[in-house]
Amino acid sequence: MKVLANDGIATSGVIALKEAGFEVELKTVAQENLIDYINENDISVLLVRSATKVRKDIIDNCPGLKIIGRGGVGMDNIDVEYAKQKGIKVINTPAASSHSVAELVFAHLLGMVRFLHESNRQMPLEGDSKFKDLKKSFAKGVELKGKTIGIIGFGRIGQATAKVALGLGMRVVAYDPFLDAVNLELNFYDHQSIFFNINTISKEEVLKEADFISLHVPAQKDYIIDTPEFEMMKDGVCIVNAARGGVINEVALVKAIENGKVANAALDVYENEPKPEIQLLMNEKLSLTPHIGAATSEAQERIGTELATQIISIFEEIA
Repeated sequence: MKVLANDGIATSGVIALKEAGFEVELKTVAQENLIDYINENDISVLLVRSATKVRKDIIDNCPGLKIIGRGGVGMDNIDVEYAKQKGIKVINTPAASSHSVAELVFAHLLGMVRFLHESNRQMPLEGDSKFKDLKKSFAKGVELKGKTIGIIGFGRIGQATAKVALGLGMRVVAYDPFLDAVNLELNFYDHQSIFFNINTISKEEVLKEADFISLHVPAQKDYIIDTPEFEMMKDGVCIVNAARGGVINEVALVKAIENGKVANAALDVYENEPKPEIQLLMNEKLSLTPHIGAATSEAQERIGTELATQIISIFEEIA
């Protein structure tokens, strides 16, 4: 039984699979060559992340495929229902990367409220000649404690983000069309825990109340945040998208920054990956990362282990 981890897999997953008798190939096969490679090498399991697309052409032309696995949450790069109709198991790792994404959200937020994304650009250029000017420019930071964060999409990652926010002393408001309330448990290093009950409210209420907004929704047909949504927000709001490219209208976002509605924004995902628009890359009000929400060693280890566990379980059932 052969596994092709086309976008890679952590060592923990490789070891677990090999110990269970699987042969694991850690290669990156070009999209256009995948069908031939899968068939010529008798691949039973194809593991991907966000780079590789698994569409109907692969599903139709690779009869030996038994499992398609996505290392992560969203599966918009896989034709999931079609694969299931063809008898292929489709798996993902919805819980493994939640905290890593949440921490990245707050890396952006903490950086923006203290102007780190701007000062890290300016200090190497002018730190020796305009130190006092830069100090004055970046001296009007604010604290997150006591502010309101609005979370749009309150699944696993949204809830993990809420936990970090609560730990920082923020007020949390959340919108999710599928949830009315969530009882969050915050666990601490000494095994103490505390519960917070969060009742969800409407998207409009979240947009109006929030000082900071974080998006945690799957890929959508239409924008979740567009010009009408920006108009509902507080003046000077900060917004983070570490969910999926295309849930924010990036043109409308730039306009909202230009007219002062949005003070700063952070993007980890983009409408046009892997080539984000130049107006985003050059905008000093944007804090940018290259789709690294789940890219921590800890998350990748959890993803590898979770994928291996599911694959082994499925083949045990088949056998």
